[in-house]
Amino acid sequence: DVNDNPPKFPQSVYQMSVSEAAVPGEEVGRVKAKDPDIGENGLVTYNIVDGDGMDLFEITTDYETQEGVVKLKKPVDFETKRAYSLKVEAANVHIDPKFISNGPFKDTVTVKIAVEDADEPPMFLAPSYIHEVQENAAAGTVVGRVHAKDPDAANSPIRYSIDRHTDLDRFFTINPEDGFIKTTKPLDREETAWLNISVFAAEIHNRHQEAKVPVAIRVLDVNDNAPKFAAPYEGFICESDQTKPLSNQPIVTISADDKDDTANGPRFIFSLPPEIIHNPNFTVRDNRDNTAGVYARRGGFSRQKQDLYLLPIVISDGGIPPMSSTNTLTIKVCGCDVHGALLSCNAEAYILNAGLSTGALIAILACIVILLVIVVLFVTLRRQKKEPLIVFEEEDVRENIITYDDEGGGEEDTEAFDIATLQNPDGINGFIPRKDIKPEYQYMPRPGLRPAPNSVDVDDFINTRIQEADNDPTAPPYDSIQIYGYEGRGSVAGSLSSLESATTDSDLDYDYLQNWGPRFKKLADLYGSKDTFDDDS
Repeated sequence: DVNDNPPKFPQSVYQMSVSEAAVPGEEVGRVKAKDPDIGENGLVTYNIVDGDGMDLFEITTDYETQEGVVKLKKPVDFETKRAYSLKVEAANVHIDPKFISNGPFKDTVTVKIAVEDADEPPMFLAPSYIHEVQENAAAGTVVGRVHAKDPDAANSPIRYSIDRHTDLDRFFTINPEDGFIKTTKPLDREETAWLNISVFAAEIHNRHQEAKVPVAIRVLDVNDNAPKFAAPYEGFICESDQTKPLSNQPIVTISADDKDDTANGPRFIFSLPPEIIHNPNFTVRDNRDNTAGVYARRGGFSRQKQDLYLLPIVISDGGIPPMSSTNTLTIKVCGCDVHGALLSCNAEAYILNAGLSTGALIAILACIVILLVIVVLFVTLRRQKKEPLIVFEEEDVRENIITYDDEGGGEEDTEAFDIATLQNPDGINGFIPRKDIKPEYQYMPRPGLRPAPNSVDVDDFINTRIQEADNDPTAPPYDSIQIYGYEGRGSVAGSLSSLESATTDSDLDYDYLQNWGPRFKKLADLYGSKDTFDDDS
């Protein structure tokens, strides 16, 4: 085969379309010229040789299908131009010179491309916006405006909104209809000099079609901060006599700092307040470079007279209107050596060296401490002496009031009261029988009762108590053990213990217990005569 046939388009015009929403690189359509030759003789290449869309479209060759592929090179806009025309040429790649006389080995065709309308999102008139607003402006101050429009033929209305992720503090608000941005609160440039927000523009009828634009807002400075000391300055001056010449060196060099912008800050002016402009001790000299030096006006400073000076200094800025503040500089009078080096700025230490020594001070403090300790001990001892008296009196009152119904402590309990009163009723009248001798007064045995041998006053005492207890049904059984404990010294009755009586041979007659009532029936049964026991049984 030889290349003796040129490529031919089967039609003279190709119709294509592309959406205005298409992105560059997207395929628009294809064209194909036919060549009956085969192999290399049939290869065809395509080019755009003319047309009003040469800048917006391009064509490439697909060698597998021998087609020309028309692609979008740049975005198109339906509202700007709705149709484009291209002239496309197809030519053989390899031409055989022997057959040039057969005619040109190429062909052209017209490609017409129509732009289709698409629902596009709104477009802002600027890719970004920069607005300015003064700090401390009242809420509702207009910052600026953003503007967007619908590029479609329908020209739908636009609504504006602020992306709140970019305005967390909600400093701004926007009119949804006209795009005017306003402040919601006063702004502080010293806190934030630039604020960046984003604004959305969306179609009213289709909220999904929206655009976004960045808006930078610069906060303009206002002179609202007065200058202050750049650091907490402190000056030192050496003690000297009146005859020593004054030094030309400043005591301290000061500078200022202003939070405002440079337009409202430097240059700073340093001066003394008007009321002390003629200060006899110190003066301030402005260096005109935003610094100032503090100098002494006289000599003869002494720590004994005054060891500390407070010098007020007024600092003004160059803003409109100017702002000023009064700052206080501390100047200490110190002891120095012959070369002017500081030794000590402690006024107390200076005075003490001329008077008392350290040992004397320690001795004085020790004496003061000893006196304080003695006073504290004296007061403590006095309080301890007074407190026991009050406690004893309270205990006496408490022990003399016997209102409880507990059983007494027996004969051994003789601390709180006289037990003899309970043992012998005669003690109530003031007569207390002696316990170391036999009582002289003897009670006569009552008729019908057999008196016990060698009876003493205890017998009548017991009988009387028994009769009172038997005749008084309301009386509680107060016949406690101490009532029967008194037997007198040398009593022939011996012990009343049931344990001893059972094993002891006694000649005492206890038959009279039968007449003492039911309360003593058990004793009568235990100690009565055997004959009586037999009779009862």
